[in-house]
Amino acid sequence: MKHLSRLQLLAYAAPGLPAAMLLLPVYVHLPTYYAETVGLSLSAVGAALLAARLWDIAIDPLIGYLSDRTQSRFGRRKPWLLAALPVILFSTWQLFVPPGDAGWPYLLLWTMVLYLGAAMLQIPYLAWGAELSPDYGERTSIAGWREGMIVAGTLIAVLIPALVPARGLAALALVITLLLPPAILLALWRLPGGIIASATAKLDRQSLLQLWRNGPFRRLLLAWLLNGTANGLPASLVLLYVTHVLGEPNLAGAVLLAYFAAGIAAVPLWLKLAARYGKHRVWCGAMLWTCGFFLLVPLLGPGDGYWFVAISVLTGLSLGADLALPPAMQADVIDLDEARHRQQRAGLFFALWGMATKLALALAVGIAFPLLDLIGFSAKGGNGGQALFGLTALYCLVPVAFKLAAIALMRGYPITQARQQRLRALIARRTSVAK
Repeated sequence: MKHLSRLQLLAYAAPGLPAAMLLLPVYVHLPTYYAETVGLSLSAVGAALLAARLWDIAIDPLIGYLSDRTQSRFGRRKPWLLAALPVILFSTWQLFVPPGDAGWPYLLLWTMVLYLGAAMLQIPYLAWGAELSPDYGERTSIAGWREGMIVAGTLIAVLIPALVPARGLAALALVITLLLPPAILLALWRLPGGIIASATAKLDRQSLLQLWRNGPFRRLLLAWLLNGTANGLPASLVLLYVTHVLGEPNLAGAVLLAYFAAGIAAVPLWLKLAARYGKHRVWCGAMLWTCGFFLLVPLLGPGDGYWFVAISVLTGLSLGADLALPPAMQADVIDLDEARHRQQRAGLFFALWGMATKLALALAVGIAFPLLDLIGFSAKGGNGGQALFGLTALYCLVPVAFKLAAIALMRGYPITQARQQRLRALIARRTSVAK
């Protein structure tokens, strides 16, 4: 079996960088920006973003299904990446540089359009990565390169608003416009199109039941949803936390920089550990590591900003595992489905994966912001002890509960390297007989 070269791994990973620069502001900067600068209420922002996420979730299965069935001489994934470009670039400018009188309908509309373009890019892109190699270990490398580039893009998305605070979102829109088209073109040029689509793949009740009856997929999906919600809560609340609990708003850039830089630095370590101990065991260990340091956050208060930076570094170390290992495990789950049902439908699997990701972020914003409103928290300041404790609990204690539930789900996960190799051998034998 021929392995991908480093240039091919880089070419595949490249679109992840500008894509991450697009996604981070949507769940970190936009809620606070539209609440504080545009002047919308926290409830209006939370409701608009939750509604947009529900739309985003609803369209994912259709895009995954259509991507699986797309036929072209360039492959079934490549046309989708090209088609996504104009949708993403136009909606990014509308959302990141809004007019002064933008209301919640404006935020809802352009977030929906942006999510459409992002789904057209992400679902085929992730499915393509799963199809580039049948090898258990190389799949981890593919996911590691991609997620490493995503973390690097996230880091840039953190730095730009810190460098140009008055026009941070506009600057991000400009950089995304400059980087995303050449990154996608490089991937299309240097990589094969992936596995040929199955003519029998369907999007019906029976197909969805087959996916749901895939026990490892179901466990992985639920664990990913729980862990994604756990990560989405602090991501959407970190700017409010450093401003109102620690009293150091200027520290926000350093916190985000420390967190994502630690995530990039730790990716090679997690890949090595996963190769030795197995993906699911290492992922559980990374989640447990984060829980331990999150439990220290309630001990902090005004003047403890640099202690919080240290905790951000330590929790950031597990970010690489959170991003790289579960998608690599998802590729292995697709092998189980193909061995059982003789269909290759990575697009549909990653559509459901994307739905869980988006639902997690929707829950994080859609629950946290209205709850803050309910307990009397104000983004403009002047909050009492109860409101600040509520913010702290949503930031760190609730995520710990979600992560512990995800760890419990992943105990005894059955798809090891040995089982995945048996599945690939079975698929290869069937393919050779069919030829």
